[in-house]
Amino acid sequence: MIRGKVTINSSTCKGCELCIAACPQESLALSKQINLAGYRYAELAKDNCTGCINCALVCPEAAITVYRQQKAKKSVTTIGE
Repeated sequence: MIRGKVTINSSTCKGCELCIAACPQESLALSKQINLAGYRYAELAKDNCTGCINCALVCPEAAITVYRQQKAKKSVTTIGE
């Protein structure tokens, strides 16, 4: 399974919730905290991100970065070594 990691710039996020609606895994939620601009910001609520990048694509503030973990490569063993 592909894993992803989401980072959200909480000072830039305006809490529009577009990323929350776009996440098929329901990984994001609004924080109970308020940033310096007075907005509740998005945060990772569940550690089940698949790295689909839907949240980053819809973010109007470009406050979200998604990192995907590389798939583990299968080692190939040849006969006779």
